[in-house]
Parts: sequence; structure tokens; C-alpha cells
Amino acid sequence: MARKPIKNAKNEEETTPKPLKIKVLAQYIRDMSFENILAQKGINGDVKPEISVQVNLDAKKRPVENQFEVIIKAAISSKTKEKGEPMFLLELEYGGIFHIENLPEDQLHPYLMIECPRMIFPFLRRIVSDITRDGGFPPVNLEPIDFVALYRSEIQRRSAEGSKEKAN
Repeated sequence: MARKPIKNAKNEEETTPKPLKIKVLAQYIRDMSFENILAQKGINGDVKPEISVQVNLDAKKRPVENQFEVIIKAAISSKTKEKGEPMFLLELEYGGIFHIENLPEDQLHPYLMIECPRMIFPFLRRIVSDITRDGGFPPVNLEPIDFVALYRSEIQRRSAEGSKEKAN
């Protein structure tokens, strides 16, 4: 009669990966500025805007274990289509504090720069819409951002920058 191997609960526990745990602990506006340039110039009337959006990301570890701060920095400007005169400028830094456990170290950076911004982006989008509408313009509804593409382009930019420094 063949004997079945006895499973060691301790060994099984060590080989089974623990499930990812993530909590959004807080979301907040870190910094915001809105300038209604059109109103300051005294221009009135129905003007068609041309919108420009720039987005940057920043992430860092917090002093508390397993906590990270992720910031989406958005700069939204508008110019008149006809003359190219500035209409408004909105600069917004929107952040989130995340508690993340059981994520392999090699996956942490992409997770912080892709998944965490995806979670807080809808709130930043609503704020941008409200601020531009309350500032006297049609609400700016930001298109969804492909954070994977943004992450990849930043990695490529850094590697190109690194190769330039080695060449010098």
C-alpha cells in the first residue's frame, strides 16, 4: 500500500502567494490654481476654445509601512481658435494615499504609476469639469488617460536620457 505524502501546512503557506491588499486611504487636492485670463482682459462674447492638456505623475513611499502617495499633475490651458489668445489656465495636483500589501517589489513601481492613478482619475476629472464650468467656461471633460502608454513613454524617455548621459 502506497503512502500519501503528508502535507506540511507551513510549507504550503509559504508557497501560496498572499492576495493583494489595497486601500485608498485618502484623496485630496494638493495644489490648484485657476486663472480666467479672458475675464482679466475684459474680453466678452462667445469664443471657441482650443484645449491643451498635459499630465505628469509622481509617486513616493510614505514613512508609514506599506503606504504610498501618488500625485496626478494636470495642466489644462485654453486658447482662442481664431487668434490664439489665452483664455484660462488650470493647474491641479490631485493625490491619493494608498495602503498596498503583498505586491512583489518588481511590480510596485508600475502599479503605483498605472493602477493607482486609474483609481483616482475620475475624481480629478470631475474637479476639472466643475472648476472650468464655475470659472465661466464650458466644462472641460477630460478624455480617459491611457496610464500604461504614459508609463511606457516615460520609461523610454528615461532610458534614452540615460544613454545620452553615457555617451557624453
